[in-house]
Amino acid sequence: MTIIEFQHLLAWCLGINYAILIVWFAVFVFAHEALYGLHRRWFNLSVETFDAVNYAGMAIYKIGVMLFFLVPWLALLLMGK
Repeated sequence: MTIIEFQHLLAWCLGINYAILIVWFAVFVFAHEALYGLHRRWFNLSVETFDAVNYAGMAIYKIGVMLFFLVPWLALLLMGK
């Protein structure tokens, strides 16, 4: 695999992961009550705890995407110039 192919792979991974993050956020915002009702059946969570867990999950996921896909992609991009 060449560096250019690896750059393309990282760019696709970055795009797919950000799409997942956007979908997660959209479902959280626009279907909050349904999502909370579904999880309330499984776990004894207050609305505040549910919101905090989802917000923290999105933050951790976003940091992971940046760490594992965005930073290496930018490094390879800068290396090629």
